Amino acid sequence: MSENVLEKHWLSKVADTLQPFGIGGLSGCVATCFIQPVDLVKVRIQLKSEKLGPNAGSEISPFRVFSEILKEGGVLSFWKGIDSALARQVFYTTTRMGIYKTMYQRSKQANNGKEPSFLAKSWCSIVAGFIGSLAGNPADLALVRIQADSTLPVEERRGYKNVFDAFYKIVKDEGIAALWRGSTPTVIRAVVINVAMLGPYDEIKEHLNHYFGTKDTQQTRLLASAAAGFLSSFCALPFDNAKTKMQKMKKDAAGVYPYSSIFDAIGKTAKREGVVGLWVGFPTFYFRIAPHTMITLLTQDWLTDKVNSWRKKKH
Repeated sequence: MSENVLEKHWLSKVADTLQPFGIGGLSGCVATCFIQPVDLVKVRIQLKSEKLGPNAGSEISPFRVFSEILKEGGVLSFWKGIDSALARQVFYTTTRMGIYKTMYQRSKQANNGKEPSFLAKSWCSIVAGFIGSLAGNPADLALVRIQADSTLPVEERRGYKNVFDAFYKIVKDEGIAALWRGSTPTVIRAVVINVAMLGPYDEIKEHLNHYFGTKDTQQTRLLASAAAGFLSSFCALPFDNAKTKMQKMKKDAAGVYPYSSIFDAIGKTAKREGVVGLWVGFPTFYFRIAPHTMITLLTQDWLTDKVNSWRKKKH
């Protein structure tokens, strides 16, 4: 085999390895640019609910919260923390989508080209969500704090200028380990979202393709991504709620944090706000998670088709 052929083979292998990671991260960034305003409203609703309890009533209406944010800082304030959100996608979504697709393809190859079982897809989702959430936690922590800052009394605000300033101040004031504060609920939330999103998306596509006699049409992808979006948002909200509260928490006068673990946060939320309080802001959360899931998955498949087509032409 000539040196040129060996070099092309090696480059092709590298491209095969990196492609799902690059496409996954880019897909997540595209979705985040559209969904960031909804995410901000969702965070504000969760924090208001924590403060006001079961009597929050219309105070946590997404329309009221939307109006408050608009009045507070104008249209651009809805993209507050976008640098942190994009940084999170670069670390989190790049990692989880890349690992999932890599494991999925290897599982398919080991199965003689047959689609992996739902159990195998779920295992790929769990591993991808676990590793991806650890990679993305620092940016996620910065994002939650930046979005929550204006809800705090002036003297308690952290005043982060951007994601890098947040990283610097968190490490300086709280130590480097603080970047992974709330990582337990973040990991659990990510695993739940991935299990309810990635595996079901591919599984539902398979069943729809079989039923309609098609192969990954846009209609099939749209229906599958919509179903995956609903499943992931419903299953993940209680954990997302707890994660938001844990990441923005501060020590009280006695030097004690209000929540000791994700289960403590969930328990106290249910006691203070009622069990339904675990799903507070579900419509907003759904319109944050479902479209983000759909845009990410559809963009990923579209980019994969385009890149594969381009690479075939090059060869």
